[in-house]
Amino acid sequence: MSIQPESNLVTGAEDANHPSITPGFSRVSIFKGPSGIRAGWRLAMFFAVFLAIGSGLNFVLREVPAVGAWHKSLPRDVMTAPGMIFDEGGAVLVLLLSALVMTFIEKRGFADYYLPPNEAFGKRFWQGLPYGLVLLSLLLTLIAALHGFSLEGVALTLRDGLKYGLLYGIGFLLVGIFEEFSFRGYMQSTLGSGIGFWPAAIVLSILFGAVHLGNKGEAWFGALMAGSFGLLAALALNRTGNLWFPIGMHAAWDWGETYLYGVPDSGFLARGHLLNSSFHGAAWITGGTVGPEGSVFAFVTLAVGAVGIHFLFPKRVLSK
Repeated sequence: MSIQPESNLVTGAEDANHPSITPGFSRVSIFKGPSGIRAGWRLAMFFAVFLAIGSGLNFVLREVPAVGAWHKSLPRDVMTAPGMIFDEGGAVLVLLLSALVMTFIEKRGFADYYLPPNEAFGKRFWQGLPYGLVLLSLLLTLIAALHGFSLEGVALTLRDGLKYGLLYGIGFLLVGIFEEFSFRGYMQSTLGSGIGFWPAAIVLSILFGAVHLGNKGEAWFGALMAGSFGLLAALALNRTGNLWFPIGMHAAWDWGETYLYGVPDSGFLARGHLLNSSFHGAAWITGGTVGPEGSVFAFVTLAVGAVGIHFLFPKRVLSK
């Protein structure tokens, strides 16, 4: 939806039979288009609602001393499953509540934001899970082929392995929901209504990569890969019609990286990973301290992933 002068909008004084029309932009045309409130203003309202709800939740949590003390006691240089579930769970709650508010303002539903509740954890989600794990395994295999990665045994007992596997599964499911629904859900749907699906996907993927630079231990190359992953997720959205495949793919990639293989994720190692592993060799091969997402082979893997999605889901469900 482009911002164009709208000659049918009334501005200034008018009489009963001949409303006066001011050429160019009117106050109404700046805020509203043929389909209602313009995309930019809807995004601004969404961010305002998100910040308001988030600030309210933080205020409430600060009033519970035990919660604050527990959260401060968590290590800052190591990823933990309880800390991830707490932080990401709160973020998902704020995000969904913000989107719910926007459904009333815009008279739309979650399906319009590419997250249909009736397809939650359905076929597309379960297709996305193995897809993400296979892509990550391919990446590590390519690094290992150049002697840059090796497995060194199991780090956990069976009981702890099951416990941490489940906890990190919950945590990374929340990560997948938050990151996909925010960047490829509400914002993609809203910005795409103004400038088109793929221009919006490119802008938001750049933003998605830039946001990852805020992660401790991240580097520009890893952030570039994160932005490229955003384009892959946008392609999956375009071909499947909703976010459940990208959510599954995203969650499985992160779960495999952090828990299963025990490699760094944006520079963080996890407390309670299943396998011991190590990188050795040039950083352009291994990704160095950033993790495999900093490897040049990450882009090869994402390209393979895009080709796979093209053939698995050849029909475009969403418009270009």
